[in-house]
Amino acid sequence: MPAGRAVSGGRARTRPRALKWIVGIALLAACAPATSPRAPDAPVASPAPRPDTTRGPAYDLPRTPGEQLPVRRLVLDNGMRVLLLPRAGAPTVSFVMQFGIGGVHEEPGSTGIAHLLEHMLFKGTESIGTTDVEAERVLFRIMDERNDSLVAARARADVARVDSLALEIAALEDQARAFVLANEYDRILTRAGAQGLNATTGSESTHYFVEFPANRAELYFALEADRMANPVFREFYSERDVVMEERRMRVDTSPGGLLYEAHLRAAFRVHPYGQPVVGTMDDLRSLTRSGVSSYYRRFYGPDNAVLAVVGSFDPDRAERWARRYLGPIPGSEPAPVVEAVEPPQQGERRVDLAWDAEPLLRVGWHVPSVTHADAPALAVLSSVLTGGRTSRLHRRLVTETRAATSVFTSMGPGVKYPRLFQLDVAPIFPHTPADLEAAIYREIDQLAREGPSADEVERVRNQIAAAAVRRIQSNLGLAFQLAESEALFGDWSETFRSMDQLRSVTPDDVRRVAAQYLVASNRTVATLARERSR
Repeated sequence: MPAGRAVSGGRARTRPRALKWIVGIALLAACAPATSPRAPDAPVASPAPRPDTTRGPAYDLPRTPGEQLPVRRLVLDNGMRVLLLPRAGAPTVSFVMQFGIGGVHEEPGSTGIAHLLEHMLFKGTESIGTTDVEAERVLFRIMDERNDSLVAARARADVARVDSLALEIAALEDQARAFVLANEYDRILTRAGAQGLNATTGSESTHYFVEFPANRAELYFALEADRMANPVFREFYSERDVVMEERRMRVDTSPGGLLYEAHLRAAFRVHPYGQPVVGTMDDLRSLTRSGVSSYYRRFYGPDNAVLAVVGSFDPDRAERWARRYLGPIPGSEPAPVVEAVEPPQQGERRVDLAWDAEPLLRVGWHVPSVTHADAPALAVLSSVLTGGRTSRLHRRLVTETRAATSVFTSMGPGVKYPRLFQLDVAPIFPHTPADLEAAIYREIDQLAREGPSADEVERVRNQIAAAAVRRIQSNLGLAFQLAESEALFGDWSETFRSMDQLRSVTPDDVRRVAAQYLVASNRTVATLARERSR
């Protein structure tokens, strides 16, 4: 998964697909394609349910199971929101800490800073990961001065000086490593029985997550408080190089990554959804330890964070630990306000890339945010098109004509702002992206004229009902959902309630949104074709 999509994998590791599905479910993508590696972002708020013309009065539904969960919601004195959900079962506890900072909050020139911070926060603190933090800081000051000189030399195009300073910085980092206890944070957690330690950075937020044995849950609160209050950004320049290499691997040398990035850049010319979460190479190269540290202190405070705790634990004890360890951490500034608004698109945009790789096609149409009244119908439309082996496009392109290896839809790259209804397809020779593009438009035009059948919508409703049960079975999945819903809407139960809006979508709703949004003047098309040999 190329970095810069909705989620960028933490600690130089790609986020597991199973976990990506969990988070998609947490955002109510209950009708996500069963064959898709990405789930569409979920619609959440809509008007009162419309009458169901296909099933009649018996379609009235009870509250979803999730709305009845015994979640205890705390707001600490410093503004941190803590959601506690004790559950019987295996003696484990899942923790998800979500900060409301992501790629859209970055200014041009500093893209990638949130993703780099995700990496740096695993480097330890003043007491973890070091034998002598003050000796480290002496070397930090020297190497940061050398980096300032390197930036100036680069601006003068003084290549020899740049190379010399880069070697000096590398030598200084080697000296500092004499005081570093590498990966100590990870080792402490592993010795305590923790599993799944990782983090992700997206367009609008950053998540840190881990699962603990129930009898070691207090350790999480102590370690997380130390990490929030006293991080030390050691091995900064070498870790920045790791992130730059991650970009090379996932984007610069990845056909799919290049296509994805070029497509978003063409579709979003004003809104920061168009800038990569992983950052541009020039921006990454210019990030400094002092700048990254300042950004962290400004925006990564408890008042911009939500902690969700789900599993086998005593909520009274967990509340005491939250107040004792996390409560004293000082607050920070609110997340930067995203004021840019993408203007309506007035005509089709196209991006064509040539690469020595198998062809790919991406099509995106601008659609409203997750809180818009049309979001539920768009999510059902997504499932009608690609939600499983019986969906329209999968049946036409993959099963019947064998023109594509896969086809799936998603909405992104975020949820808070107007986004893209995205369609990805991989052709099979001799079929070309142009062949598949024409077939896709024919299917969409038919949906816009006639709408889906009642049976198709019923299939989606069944998927939603099944997902409502499945998603409350995983502690980690529930923790993600609670944190996301609280962070986005200020109410952990909002996404559970929104299930009814998804289930109330009618065939005519799907027809209407297909006709309104999936039109030529509103679409951006990106194709990757095999480069012709000369």
